Amino acid sequence: EAGVGERACVDTSSMLNLGEGLLVGSRSNFLFLVHNESLGSKFTSPRPFRVNAGSVSSYILMPDGRTKYLSELEAGDQVLVVSNKEPPKVATVGRVKIERRPLVLVKASVGEEVGSILLQNAETIALVEENGNIKPVTELKRDDRILASVVKAGGRHFGAAVDEYILEK
Repeated sequence: EAGVGERACVDTSSMLNLGEGLLVGSRSNFLFLVHNESLGSKFTSPRPFRVNAGSVSSYILMPDGRTKYLSELEAGDQVLVVSNKEPPKVATVGRVKIERRPLVLVKASVGEEVGSILLQNAETIALVEENGNIKPVTELKRDDRILASVVKAGGRHFGAAVDEYILEK
């Protein structure tokens, strides 16, 4: 658990399929596949157009390869939708809904690289496992294998990849 903070829901103008979501994370070169809300729960109906993407300070990968902070997204922006099975596609943002919610910190490693993400601590927020299963953050355990995109070292300046020393942690 990571206290309370602002999180951003990205509502797209597209219906997202099972396995699809957005690449989001606390580091620009280590992004988690955050699943859409197509499954619903006992508290909410399915919302397959929405990704409850994480803390407003998180990066999101855009279709042109740049990143933005979730807090910078707005209606009309285009986002990159990825899947564990299908080719990436582009969706248009209909709105971004920012609300104060309890957060949970998720950390993962790929080789020597360690990434993290702050997500709303709720059963409707999920990551995609290596085997394609959808795993709510409320059920994550140590040694779960979740999907992430990790790119070469370097960093970003105003969202664009740069080849210089930048340390994000």
